[in-house]
Amino acid sequence: MKRRLLALIAALVGGSLLLAVPASANHSWNGYHWARTANPFTLTVVDSNTSDWDDNLNSALSDWSRSTVLDLRLGGSDDSNRTRKQCRMVRGQIRSCNASYGFNGWLGVASINISGGHITQGTTKMNDSYFNSGSYNETARQHVVCQEIGHTFGLDHQDESGADLNTCMDYSNKLDNPSPNSHDYEQLVSIYGHLDGSTTITSTAEGPLLELVPSWAPAAQRSRAVYVDKLEDGSELVTFVLWANPIQAWR
Repeated sequence: MKRRLLALIAALVGGSLLLAVPASANHSWNGYHWARTANPFTLTVVDSNTSDWDDNLNSALSDWSRSTVLDLRLGGSDDSNRTRKQCRMVRGQIRSCNASYGFNGWLGVASINISGGHITQGTTKMNDSYFNSGSYNETARQHVVCQEIGHTFGLDHQDESGADLNTCMDYSNKLDNPSPNSHDYEQLVSIYGHLDGSTTITSTAEGPLLELVPSWAPAAQRSRAVYVDKLEDGSELVTFVLWANPIQAWR
């Protein structure tokens, strides 16, 4: 079901957008990537979202699956309040969650576990405390879920100046871009241009579900967008924070 990259560019963003993003731009998130032995590869996304987020999640998975190097599939579903609040990681997979996490400063969060330089599991969280306040429209919801899913592949923001680059991977105050653009797909091709000798991806849950809790306190430490926690097993928990309005990035 893969489409050619040129067809993607024409269908999704149009030729004029190519001028908006420099070809030399790089928004790899510190080189983080999933280990795998072949392209395209398939990642399982565990759906721990309530029904009002299902259309947003499905649209984001469909958009990102247009990449020539990866596909996304929905795995098990568990949308109990406890599961959504904990949003525990599943080894070899991504879990997507929404819940009322409180007015703690953040709108969306993506976290990945890094071991040996490779992503081993990831989560995305959308904060209903803000989304249910009436401050954000449907397009903003889609922008956020698209961005958080994109971070779990190893993508950074394309830009953090507040510029609107017509991609969900920008940090624009408007939050008005529900989909990736051509440069996001090109960056994925670059990130996953090599193969690994092993894989960190699984289609079935392996081992205990991990509850990895970042050490940062968003309400008091709005000093940056990325936080890294060292874990006892030698791996790292890396978290990308999208702050609630007024949107501003700190690095």
